Amino acid sequence: MTYIRPKFRHPELPKNKLGYSVDFYEGALSTLCAGCGHDSISAAVVEACFDLNIEPHRLAKLSGIGCSSKTPAYFLSNSHGFNSVHGRMPSVATGANLANRDLIYFGVSGDGDTASIGMGQFVHAIRRNLNMVYIVMNNGCYGLTKGQDSATADEGSKSKAGSVNPFQAIDLASLSLELGAGFVAQSFSGDKKQLIPLIKAAINHRGFAFINVISPCVTFNNNPGSTKSYDFVRQHVEATATLDFVPEMEEITTNYNEGSTQQVKMHDGSSIRLHKIAQDWDPQNRISAINAIQKARSEGEILTGLIYIDEELGELHEVLQTTDTPLNQLTEEVLCPGSEALSEINAGLR
Repeated sequence: MTYIRPKFRHPELPKNKLGYSVDFYEGALSTLCAGCGHDSISAAVVEACFDLNIEPHRLAKLSGIGCSSKTPAYFLSNSHGFNSVHGRMPSVATGANLANRDLIYFGVSGDGDTASIGMGQFVHAIRRNLNMVYIVMNNGCYGLTKGQDSATADEGSKSKAGSVNPFQAIDLASLSLELGAGFVAQSFSGDKKQLIPLIKAAINHRGFAFINVISPCVTFNNNPGSTKSYDFVRQHVEATATLDFVPEMEEITTNYNEGSTQQVKMHDGSSIRLHKIAQDWDPQNRISAINAIQKARSEGEILTGLIYIDEELGELHEVLQTTDTPLNQLTEEVLCPGSEALSEINAGLR
């Protein structure tokens, strides 16, 4: 058995503006269980990057440990990649970002990797507004260690073994809002139409962009009683809006039904067009977003879509006033300005 994709592709595959066909954005064949929601998320990442005409070498993908953290091997094989230790992906992403702000940073994590061992790292990545996309592939269980409940398993949900979870779940989307994240979204791995525009918008957001994706574990957590199963999610989804990502300087061709429509402008000139479904919800008002997600949760629903966005927050490089030049391109003359510059700095500290 091989995990290498066959090189043959149909010669008439459509190409993006860079001249690449979609296979240029693929990775190795997945070794995850057949039907795993994580593979659907990987496919959405591939399509989003293909549509956005991203040069793969401009993207760095990072992960920790877990089923979800294996997925960067399954997309964008022509990109930079680093598989770190359990829960420590945000630290690696922070160091890489500070060394080279010119890359697009794409972090992949799981509910165990983020909501348990990596919680402290996750919190501070948000607090610093690190310029990256952070996707959690959330299945409510530890798939690599035979399906124990994770910290995001809902209270009262039943595992495949029949045990009932007695603890309250950590709601990562609500937590991100409370911590001040400037982009918070939630989706379902089975909703490609919603997930792809969200990933595109997250890539173009300046600052920390968080997407919590409910991604059922077909082996350990797709049973009756689970609140992360395919059937449960499909029956309890409530969307904030139908949405479309509109690239910079391109004509809007998407049609929407009559109703409340809002266009959110992003810092680079692109925009997200929202046709509102959820009542009394404003994606640019943090309190409104918090109320919307808590209201859905109290009614047993899973709120999906773009929940909150703020394009005015300063990202980490702006806060620290770092150099625009990647560190590996700085010359000795810049790094060692001489004794006079040092004397001037010391004098300013006296």
